[in-house]
Amino acid sequence: MIVMSRLGDLTNEQWDLLCDLLVEPEARDDGKGRPRVNSRSILDGILWILRTGAPWIDLPDRYPAYQTCHRRFQEWRKNGTLDKILEALLHDLEIRGKMDLSTCFIDGTFVPGKKGAYVLAKLNGERVQKSWLSSTKMVLLSPPGLKVLRRMKVSSRKVQSSAKKSKAKSKI
Repeated sequence: MIVMSRLGDLTNEQWDLLCDLLVEPEARDDGKGRPRVNSRSILDGILWILRTGAPWIDLPDRYPAYQTCHRRFQEWRKNGTLDKILEALLHDLEIRGKMDLSTCFIDGTFVPGKKGAYVLAKLNGERVQKSWLSSTKMVLLSPPGLKVLRRMKVSSRKVQSSAKKSKAKSKI
């Protein structure tokens, strides 16, 4: 059974896909330092920010402190963990038939928002779709998500072209 703790947060099934990618830092031997916050709640906070486009300071109280989420976001972005998380979510969508990477493309057009507003920041709770799929799409439209999507699209093309070449050779 898939249970979501809050609307838009990771389900247990989704967390099972991602938990191995997130290494919990070990506590210091001397007992000093900040108490560690679990990675699942931090990831839920990061995904909320990516989904809504809101500033970090507007992170709801149900998530860890925005400073903690931002610090871990920067750490995961620098060490490649965030890319792995987004790739795992994309792969899961592809397996379940919710996204076909062979037919997707990234639109290169640029349309400035009214008064310079970022489109993701304009969405509010009433207008945001409530499904996990729409939430995932919002995450993938964020700058880190687009980077991963581009990389996966290129690798998908390479696999398709090698499959076409092997088909052509087998016909000869």
